[in-house]
Amino acid sequence: QVQLVESGGGLVQAGGSLRLSCAASGSIDNISVMSWYRQAPGKQREFVARIFSSGVTNYADSVKGRSTISRDNTKNTLFLQMNSLKSEDTAVYYCNAFRFATLYSGQGTQVTVSS
Repeated sequence: QVQLVESGGGLVQAGGSLRLSCAASGSIDNISVMSWYRQAPGKQREFVARIFSSGVTNYADSVKGRSTISRDNTKNTLFLQMNSLKSEDTAVYYCNAFRFATLYSGQGTQVTVSS
């Protein structure tokens, strides 16, 4: 089992920045990929960014150039640095981890961007 706890969300003005964190615990060895997803009110959950154990990263077009995903393996923590935030970035952000064909997800952290 992998436990994931997100933090760092909050209320920010448009154009501002936030750094989300996701602390992983439990059976964290052999996690092949960790990712961020988000879900806005009334919308489906959507992909934001992922980082493979190799360090390769992918981003959704909507956040590319404004966001950076990273991980600190010494602290078992995943990060998402988001800059130039827009009102359409308002959503609950979820951290996911994929390990041995099982997907784990956290409870989410709310990000609200005021225009």
